[in-house]
Amino acid sequence: MFNYLEPPNAYYEFEKIYTAQQWAKKQRWIVDYLTEHAPDVIGFQEVFSINSLKELVGGQGYNYFAVVDTPEVIDDFIYKRPVVAIASKYPIVEVAAVEHDSELASTLGLNSEFTFSRKVLRATVTLPHIGNTDCYVVHFKSKRPMINVDEHNKELAPEQNIIEILKANVAGGWGSTIQRGSEATLLMIQMITRREATQQPMLLMGDFNNELADGVLSHLLTSTLRFAPAFDAKTYLAKYCLNDSWDLFVKSQLSNDEVFSDEAITNDEQSDCDSNNSEIVDSADKSQVKNINITKTAPLRPPTHYYGASSSVLDYILLSCEFDASYDDSFFEVSAYNTYDRHLINPEYDRDDLTTDHGVVLVTLKLRS
Repeated sequence: MFNYLEPPNAYYEFEKIYTAQQWAKKQRWIVDYLTEHAPDVIGFQEVFSINSLKELVGGQGYNYFAVVDTPEVIDDFIYKRPVVAIASKYPIVEVAAVEHDSELASTLGLNSEFTFSRKVLRATVTLPHIGNTDCYVVHFKSKRPMINVDEHNKELAPEQNIIEILKANVAGGWGSTIQRGSEATLLMIQMITRREATQQPMLLMGDFNNELADGVLSHLLTSTLRFAPAFDAKTYLAKYCLNDSWDLFVKSQLSNDEVFSDEAITNDEQSDCDSNNSEIVDSADKSQVKNINITKTAPLRPPTHYYGASSSVLDYILLSCEFDASYDDSFFEVSAYNTYDRHLINPEYDRDDLTTDHGVVLVTLKLRS
């Protein structure tokens, strides 16, 4: 939500206050997105004004809304430590903040004061056909270094000042990595424990502040076990694992695509193929080519965040096996995956200057045929 805070309150610093016009524009952008894409369940990050958001989405048909924390307020009107939230068109029947296993945290070398940087929300939503589903909303620790130094320390020589900043970045960045990885690990343990107790489907969504392929968070997608009986692992492991919804979407698309052979491809047909990211044999006159095999290639995953000239995927929706079409007992498959990023790659000032600095990930699920 990128600092969703109703004026005249300030976020982080006393001068950071939206004007009435800016606030109206920020809210309008949210309503426009909800109207255009109409998601059924939404996870939010960076929420300061809880009641305002509840009222806003309630007016768009989201009758169920929940948080498990409140932001911190200093000096009566300056807010920090925003919270996560969830809104749903389907009933939310249970809400809880996830509590980590403190004994396990100690075993991992974390101190007794360890806590999630933002409380993790678990909401049990009654979804059509599949019933009660545990939906987790997270905002893992950012990569911002945990150690702060005065970047303009006039008491130090320029070189010594740079050295101190460098050391703070190296140590502070690693501290944030430890925090982020520990949050994901301890959450995953609680999700497995909950799954064992309830057998309910699982869905994890939010800003991970890290790419999943990075070893820091890759254990969220653990699908193999060392030193476990092979038969038992194959029988039971999938039930307790999570899947990246993008991977499920790509797998579903590739398995459903037609493969053409022994056909003549016209120029018009080739244009259609190219627009679908297909590979095709090159030819000076493609209308005359015979015996062509077209193989669908995996689409490129759109980034959800841009920083300078670089981009990355930081926002994810992970799903349990009930949403994996290749799992024999699944209910749904991922039929569409959309990253709303117009405000990032082609912004219009009047429309997009007060939106969010992340792309919005939307997954569509349909019953297996």
